Amino acid sequence: MTLSYRDLSRMIDHSLLHPTLSDGQIAEGCRLARRYEVATACIKPYSIALARDILAGSKVGICPVIGFPHGNSTTATKVAEAAAAAREGGAEIDMVINIGKAMGGDWGYVADEIRAINDAVLAHRAILKVIFENDYLADEQIVRLCEICSEIAVAFVKTSTGYGFVKQADGSYNYKGATEHHLRLMRKHCAPSVHIKAAGGVRTLDEMLKIRALGVSRIGTSATEAMLREALSRGYGPVPAGVAMPDRAAPR
Repeated sequence: MTLSYRDLSRMIDHSLLHPTLSDGQIAEGCRLARRYEVATACIKPYSIALARDILAGSKVGICPVIGFPHGNSTTATKVAEAAAAAREGGAEIDMVINIGKAMGGDWGYVADEIRAINDAVLAHRAILKVIFENDYLADEQIVRLCEICSEIAVAFVKTSTGYGFVKQADGSYNYKGATEHHLRLMRKHCAPSVHIKAAGGVRTLDEMLKIRALGVSRIGTSATEAMLREALSRGYGPVPAGVAMPDRAAPR
């Protein structure tokens, strides 16, 4: 199959989640998302109104995050936050599971929470993406989460927040993010109707193409501009309006 620029741009949730981002930086990030015609701008919940103003009239959705990044809020708080985000304009909602409950094997709690949030989101005509934070989890825990999300019929499961730093043997904190092993595992154990989102460490076009071949439908990245300019330079499609390129790419 021949890929187009739109196939690639619509794989991207442009990430605007770093805690230090100012409103001005978030606004510029939303304008970038609009220029490059990505799937969504992934934002902090308080930025919904700002994103709504900038993205109005475009095909770029608004994707607020819930319980981010640690997933430790009560279920009631997460449900209220998700419902408010969807009601205010969030088309796609990315929520973090209760990681400790999953690691402790309290699968009833985990499933009930995901179901309640999914119901709240669907009631406002939005869709839910469930963040596992795979760096903390064993394979069997990831498999169980895939089974739960398939039973509930969520829209997406997602590898990571990008902020799930794990303490290493030397005392430093780091994370692996979206690994090929975990992506294969998630695709194998999720129902075909459940899409996979890779987040954490996907920063080049070649990486995006590689994980797309594994069955990944969406990525979360802050490297959107570099990746899509590379796609255009390789001739994946006509340059979108407002995007300046040194040499106009030939249609592909």
